[in-house]
Amino acid sequence: MPAQQTPETPASTGRVVLDAGDISRALIRISHEILERNKGAEDLLLLGLHTRGVPLAHRIAANIADVEGTTVATGELDVTMYRDDLRSHPTRTPHRTQVPAGGVDGKTVVLVDDVLYSGRTIRAALDALSDLGRPAVVRLAVLVDRGHRELPIRADHVGKNLPTARSERVSLRLVETDGEDEVRIA
Repeated sequence: MPAQQTPETPASTGRVVLDAGDISRALIRISHEILERNKGAEDLLLLGLHTRGVPLAHRIAANIADVEGTTVATGELDVTMYRDDLRSHPTRTPHRTQVPAGGVDGKTVVLVDDVLYSGRTIRAALDALSDLGRPAVVRLAVLVDRGHRELPIRADHVGKNLPTARSERVSLRLVETDGEDEVRIA
């Protein structure tokens, strides 16, 4: 059920639905949408969800810095211990949660993830975030929304809506983690 690249699904299988240029354009669009919705970069905090949401958050922050000329606070959120599937997938590697010194209280927090599928990762992220403090607003930005929600969760900023069958697998690869940028459906 994971949406990310796994050893069982080699990068060469399936068809490419987003290449490096498509991903870059989608992230630029998401960056502008975030700025427009927030009316600038003030009190904005981007939290990337491990693993591939972290580099996406940094790319969005760089895009915003190019437009606004200001640095946007960026952090990392690990949701491993908040997941509701630990019994069925107990061998997840925990990552480090890093929140900028200003914390989350009173901020507009944008959770950044790679693929939105069932909504369970985002539910876990909301639980993890509530342990860190009380943001003024929480929004969600994803590169790919593939549908099939199991929980009432919707992304505020979407790079690409990609209708898929439940039997299909969406594989996202990023330069920072996999050596190339692409999204495939297998």
